[in-house]
Amino acid sequence: MADLEVYKNLSPEKVERCMSVMQSGTQMIKLKRGSKGLVRLFYLDEHRTRLRWRPSRKSEKAKILIDSIYKVTEGRQSEIFHRQAEGNFDPSCCFTIYHGNHMESLDLITSNPEEARTWITGLKYLMAGISDEDSLAKRQRTHDQWVKQTFEEADKNGDGLLNIEEIHQLMHKLNVNLPRRKVRQMFQEADTDENQGTLTFEEFCVFYKMMSLRRDLYLLLLSYSDKKDHLTVEELAQFLKVEQKMNNVTTDYCLDIIKKFEVSEENKVKNVLGIEGFTNFMRSPACDIFNPLHHEVYQDMDQPLCNYYIASSHNTYLTGDQLLSQSKVDMYARVLQEGCRCVEVDCWDGPDGEPVVHHGYTLTSKILFRDVVETINKHAFVKNEFPVILSIENHCSIQQQRKIAQYLKGIFRDKLDLSSVDTGECKQLPSPQSLKGKILVKGKKLPYHLGDDAEEGEVSDEDSADEIEDECKFKLHYNNGTTEHQVESFIRKKLESLLKESQIRDKEDPDSFTVRALLKATHEGLNAHLKQSPDVKESGKKSHGRSLMTNFGKHKKTTKSRSKSYSTDDEEDTQQNTVREGGQLYRLGRRRKTMKLCRELSDLVVYTNSVAAQDIVDDGTTGNVLSFSETRAHQVVQQKSEQFMIYNQKQLTRIYPSAYRIDSSNFNPLPYWNAGCQLVALNYQSEGRMMQLNRAKFKTNGNCGYVLKPQQMCKGTFNPFSGDPLPANPKKQLILKVISGQQLPKPPDSMFGDRGEIIDPFVEVEIIGLPVDCCKDQTRVVDDNGFNPVWEETLTFTVHMPEIALVRFLVWDHDPIGRDFVGQRTVTFSSLVPGYRHVYLEGLTEASIFVHITINEIYGKWSPLILNPSYTILHFLGATKNRQLQGLKGLFNKNPRHSSAENNSHYVRKRSIGDRILRRTASAPAKGRKKSKMGFQEMVEIKDSVSEATRDQDGVLRRTTRSLQARPVSMPVDRNLLGALSLPVSETAKDIEGKENSLVQI
Repeated sequence: MADLEVYKNLSPEKVERCMSVMQSGTQMIKLKRGSKGLVRLFYLDEHRTRLRWRPSRKSEKAKILIDSIYKVTEGRQSEIFHRQAEGNFDPSCCFTIYHGNHMESLDLITSNPEEARTWITGLKYLMAGISDEDSLAKRQRTHDQWVKQTFEEADKNGDGLLNIEEIHQLMHKLNVNLPRRKVRQMFQEADTDENQGTLTFEEFCVFYKMMSLRRDLYLLLLSYSDKKDHLTVEELAQFLKVEQKMNNVTTDYCLDIIKKFEVSEENKVKNVLGIEGFTNFMRSPACDIFNPLHHEVYQDMDQPLCNYYIASSHNTYLTGDQLLSQSKVDMYARVLQEGCRCVEVDCWDGPDGEPVVHHGYTLTSKILFRDVVETINKHAFVKNEFPVILSIENHCSIQQQRKIAQYLKGIFRDKLDLSSVDTGECKQLPSPQSLKGKILVKGKKLPYHLGDDAEEGEVSDEDSADEIEDECKFKLHYNNGTTEHQVESFIRKKLESLLKESQIRDKEDPDSFTVRALLKATHEGLNAHLKQSPDVKESGKKSHGRSLMTNFGKHKKTTKSRSKSYSTDDEEDTQQNTVREGGQLYRLGRRRKTMKLCRELSDLVVYTNSVAAQDIVDDGTTGNVLSFSETRAHQVVQQKSEQFMIYNQKQLTRIYPSAYRIDSSNFNPLPYWNAGCQLVALNYQSEGRMMQLNRAKFKTNGNCGYVLKPQQMCKGTFNPFSGDPLPANPKKQLILKVISGQQLPKPPDSMFGDRGEIIDPFVEVEIIGLPVDCCKDQTRVVDDNGFNPVWEETLTFTVHMPEIALVRFLVWDHDPIGRDFVGQRTVTFSSLVPGYRHVYLEGLTEASIFVHITINEIYGKWSPLILNPSYTILHFLGATKNRQLQGLKGLFNKNPRHSSAENNSHYVRKRSIGDRILRRTASAPAKGRKKSKMGFQEMVEIKDSVSEATRDQDGVLRRTTRSLQARPVSMPVDRNLLGALSLPVSETAKDIEGKENSLVQI
């Protein structure tokens, strides 16, 4: 961060003075929302890694990691400070610490300005040091901190020493299952001082190293050192070339490795690498599974914008759910610095002529549009200079639209000037390289048939909340006898409890909990509440209330009625006439929702004109952005994937979450990336599988927010649902040997925490990409060992399109009734590096798995079962999505007739609670049993065995134990397996001819 640079050069005296004050502790007032300030003692821990306070009911959890601090602001700048009366506190004594994924604020008040200045300076100095670290320094620092923290937590009586009983308790916490005799032996070897029977921190470090000795790495060293206990420079070079597949390995490079990682001074003098140095090197970022070259921008950035996937955020301003959460301008700063390049701004009329940003028809808080633009301007290009797309959803009056345009031009200035941008060939979008430092405004543009002198005009008004019916939105109206505070208070209370309840469901199952059920419960509860509150009516107050939604049942139950309403809309569409005149499309018949747009705002939109699906005209122009929800996009991808891919070769498409995802859960972005959609917008505030996939996708190419699409998606076309989508291209074979695990913790949601049983880990590896490539496989279970389990198992996968594939490593704790999640790491296939590599689990300091990676190329046409033994049944049978419609009218219609669940021959019924329990029970491999993969012969028995199968949360078939059959532990199957299996009908000449027709036929 630019504002931290000055703190890196503070004098040592000033730094030590700040650190001394902070570590001694300072009495400060902690402000909280809706309550009086609390006086607490705040202090920096001795390692300078955590801010703590006391007293606190949270005890050990009362801490903030310095790593997690996003920024520190001086004065009364936060929302909580703004709620306080102006003269309550001296601004020079106030400061705010923003931290965590949700930008939580810690608002503090000191007794004098000098204390505030000391804390602000000290915190920013620590933050500057962290931001300036290279990956190796950070790895070493976090390791040292982890060892120190582990020692302190094991020291129950706080005397700075560990006795043998505390060591035994620590062994259990670390998931180490060693004989007590062996532990005592290592304890005695490490206990070398006069104070026998206890270990100091230094002695504990020796004990920990003895306990952590890696047999797998020692054997690897012996195999390249001619059975010596060290590697010479020549032997190290041989290892790097042969195993790690490194090019241009020089003597100087090997000497540098010895200098950095060897701990023995004697070995350094001899220029050899011992086992401890070799272990340090193998656990360093240099031997991480992620290609270090991909931490920088390495792809061609001179192609048109439509040739890139672009990291995109939905409702960027929200910190939580879509109904009740706070809106914060700092969310824009956070996502931009994480690499996001497309942010969303929902603009509404605000008081005093000032436009505001919030989620319409909800109880989310409001922030000023001006503050949002200033924040974006400050942080847009801190991490990289590639263009930022500002997706504006405009709900404002003409007067406030002019204010929006005024702020955009006044604050962004030259960043909006696109006159010098080189677009290369005619009718082609500019490249990210040519747009460096620019901000593109995505919004509506006045129609071309209006003259340049027209100050305003009408444009179509598509609201991202239109998926929810009008009567289902929170709208203001007068309601006799109710006060706004009482109604809103009840709604908040009810929704918060229901949202909390919804968090127990499987986030990746969209049918398990819906906004319809939630809002129905809220509506019924509110009616009962108002009927039982006669005193409210007697108050005689007339103020704005909130209307609540009616007509809600489970989403599944309403599918049929919704399908009927869709078909009615389609009948109206077929009855209306469409006329194209001079490249301009006019629609007759049903009246469309429109809004007024001012010229000033329209003129700011250049290459990113938001268009409705029915307005698409195939006149060769570029610069249109088609935006629709995941629901409609899913229908398009399923029915017209190849035409959709062609459309995305010239234009941009933005996909956003369904309006029914009120808990801010995320949809699976893979199907839309597979169809070439560039702007797949996710809720960045919601951690989970989908954001993990998104982070992995964009971490490559320097995390700049732009990732080049495969060449096959930029020119030509293919069917992403095909069993062999690219027959002329070589396939990649991934041979993955899962060797061992290190420091695997107990599951985060373990009922007994550190006191729980030692885990029984197994590793699952999942390939995520084109449907033909999606599969998973897993190792056996290792009993009672999370500290250093050894699997030594080889998993093999074949990938047809590695450019878009992700490789996901998951560690599970086997349980008699299912499995518990321990950790994960997801990496793009193209960023994998061959050789012996460590896969550090995301968010866990020391936890890793050790693997060996080999990647081969396979040529020729092979049976998918031979290439991927865990291949999906439906793809083997050929039940791919080959249905082609005629042109894009059915493709982009809001409610296509063909999309109802009843018309889908592969409709999957919703699972019951009992199904889920059975699914989880069958999800883990049997202990001690080596899994084997399914061969061709087994496919013959598939129909007879379907009834015996259970299914896991990803739709993966997991069969119960069966004799006379070697069965893989997991085998991916399309979610539609429970429906009828049908063999594909071969494409007719008419189908093929339809594919070659123009993308847009209306």
